Amino acid sequence: MAFDLILRGGRVIDAAQGLDAVLDVGFADGKVAQLGPSLSAEGCRSVIDAAGRIVTPGLIDLHTHVYDGGTSLGVDAMRLFHEGAVTTLVDTGSAGAGNWKGFREHVIERAPVRIIAYLNISFAGIYGFSKRVMVGESGDMRLMAPIDTVAVAQANRDMIAGIKVRVGKNASGFSGVAPLDIARQAAEQAQMPMMVHIDEPPPMLADVLARLRKGDILTHCFRPFPNCPAGPDGRVLDCVLEARSRGVIFDIGHGMGSFSFAIARTMLANGFPPDCISSDVHALCIEGPAFDLLTTMSKFLCLGMPLGEVVRRATLEPAKALGRDDIGSLKPGSAGDASILTLDEGRFGYVDSTGEALDGAHRLSAAGVVLGGVHHPAGRRVS
Repeated sequence: MAFDLILRGGRVIDAAQGLDAVLDVGFADGKVAQLGPSLSAEGCRSVIDAAGRIVTPGLIDLHTHVYDGGTSLGVDAMRLFHEGAVTTLVDTGSAGAGNWKGFREHVIERAPVRIIAYLNISFAGIYGFSKRVMVGESGDMRLMAPIDTVAVAQANRDMIAGIKVRVGKNASGFSGVAPLDIARQAAEQAQMPMMVHIDEPPPMLADVLARLRKGDILTHCFRPFPNCPAGPDGRVLDCVLEARSRGVIFDIGHGMGSFSFAIARTMLANGFPPDCISSDVHALCIEGPAFDLLTTMSKFLCLGMPLGEVVRRATLEPAKALGRDDIGSLKPGSAGDASILTLDEGRFGYVDSTGEALDGAHRLSAAGVVLGGVHHPAGRRVS
């Protein structure tokens, strides 16, 4: 068959197919068409030499904020696409029912990159988030809008994957678990999962996890003390183990203050890796400490997680969390998305959300990206 594009001779890592091999990837009509050694280039419009590179399914960042211009924490989705080789950006609660229309019409529908959203249970979304103004939207119970949230979510199932709620001292003040209880009611009515942010107590992590269902996502799952997932004895908390056993999904959501190297080491040593690796990139952490998804993935490489497992948690696992079988894989017929990466070896400095520094030997960098079967060269990498 004739291909529109071939990625030639890259190391293909695709957890969905159990692949880690040097192969060609052929694209046709905006989809993955075929994988194999030495695919015929006869009639092909473009052949990209991927030798020495890593080729993965298009990266999925399960936690971002890309309502650029509509919220104070939004960043440009195309920057994350070009510089980070991310083909699916999941915006988690930037918009609520009250400003969803603007997000959809002015950002999502205009962006070439795929954007999927979790709708905030707060009518106003995340509206007071900057270096000088920080107002947790869940702290004002007048903004909890279950009826409007369900209506908007049901009318926009093509773009909305679930309901987002933020709880903790910073996000919800002293509202406790009430915003979460309201979000759960809305999620059940809409027949959607939730993504739940947690920061410092109140409420306590155990009280939050007790309310999560199979398929719900706890983001900031390796956050530092307090409300971290491990006890002072170095063991994973029973409430965390029990939540995973019933199908709660644990997502990193690095962000500005939500990822600790110390906690990550403890959790990995206990055989408790995250289900998904995400950046929680927004205006206050895009210049550090989070930067982007590739930086967060690189940190896990430097913490000892094998490359294939890191890739899995930024491709297949977030696709499963979203209930999408058309992304997160390079199976023929899948969306024609791929990330072309370089694995650099050397000495690279990383910092977590607590200020702890890590001198790592690995760094993943963007070498190019394919979206809908069209190749785009990598942009400037933020370092």
